Amino acid sequence: MRVVFCCSCSIPRRITNIIPNHISPKFLCFNSEPSYSKHLSLKWPQRVIFHALTGALSFGLLFSAPFSSATESLLLQIPSPPSSEYCREEEQDQTVETAPELVTNEAIVEEAWEIVNDSFLDAGKHRWSPERWMQKREDLISSSIQTRSKAHDIIRRLLASLGDPYTRFISPSQGDEILSVNGVDVRGKPAFEVSSMLQGPTETFVTIEVKHGNCGPIQSIEVQRQLVARSPVFYRLEQMENGITSVGYIRLKEFNALARKDLVIAMKRLQDLGASNFILDLRDNLGGLVQVGIEVAKLFLNEGETVIYTVGRDPQFQKVIIAESAPMVTTPVIVLVNHNTASASEIVATALHDNCKAVLVGERTFGKGLIQSVFELHDGSGVVVTVGKYVTPKRMDINGNGIEPDFRSIPAWDEITKHLLQCHLQRQG
Repeated sequence: MRVVFCCSCSIPRRITNIIPNHISPKFLCFNSEPSYSKHLSLKWPQRVIFHALTGALSFGLLFSAPFSSATESLLLQIPSPPSSEYCREEEQDQTVETAPELVTNEAIVEEAWEIVNDSFLDAGKHRWSPERWMQKREDLISSSIQTRSKAHDIIRRLLASLGDPYTRFISPSQGDEILSVNGVDVRGKPAFEVSSMLQGPTETFVTIEVKHGNCGPIQSIEVQRQLVARSPVFYRLEQMENGITSVGYIRLKEFNALARKDLVIAMKRLQDLGASNFILDLRDNLGGLVQVGIEVAKLFLNEGETVIYTVGRDPQFQKVIIAESAPMVTTPVIVLVNHNTASASEIVATALHDNCKAVLVGERTFGKGLIQSVFELHDGSGVVVTVGKYVTPKRMDINGNGIEPDFRSIPAWDEITKHLLQCHLQRQG
């Protein structure tokens, strides 16, 4: 199972085949949008790291449940295997590792170097250059690396030298493979497809086959689906301007798997109650699933309008994401933002703002707009690398800058209408 997860945003995506042939095909994205990378498949299974999904190696998988209510999602509880069944790496005087394939310590460091060389995007520190990075490689290959622990320390120092707080090393200790779901082989399948196979009604069971670690046992486990998550959407009908205007107020706390569905429900109910305008409150919303944020933004945009651009060193990161259908809401929108409005929230805010659908009210936003991927190295360890960034429809770099609001406090609706009309005229001119 190959995946990419966004770190404020955890979005799985398929991976294309293009990086050096000794690099494993699995990587996760931590921070922004799904990213693609260069990989050739190896013979051993692509793996999903449970820790990346749950935040702890507790063998729990958290997914949305399409059959559950709008206020819940699915938790699969997986029992831990006996610790004696794991094989542990001996760090003393180790020069090579025999599982899953013979690989030298020097080769592991070379893998990490090549990933950065091919994919790293300097986020503004200007500490990376092809010339300096090549010199680091020359320094590395001039001496032997006696232990795997030493190789990992070298990789940590390499990544730290980039000056990017999001580019980092991941220990090989967090790693389990999902091999099959209900008897269906899932190796090589996109994460969303595997996730949908795991989902189902509460209290029902699903059988998964799991391989523990690089050299651990394979277990067939029957797990029961349980409901635990809550809706991130709160809404109410407000009367403004002495009761003349009915406004649908929607608070969106995070972009989880339920956000878009519950937001659609909220908007429909508020429209049925007579809401003629909307306030979308994204204050203190630090992000979440970036793909969900993109889908939320599309609810307000006309077909063909730009949601966001992604840019990176590799052409595969040069993407334009656009809306594909008519909007649910055509009346003016107020988006409330503050200094804790970040990542997916900033994508939504700028998409509506730059397309003249909404005014922004409040404080300058956080300024988080980078894309990371996690690349698995050949020994089961990994490197998280910044590979791209987001640019707004008006070509503004979100990262490190944030978004300046149009107003500090909520203006009158006629002032909002005037502001958005001026925005449309500027776009046409």
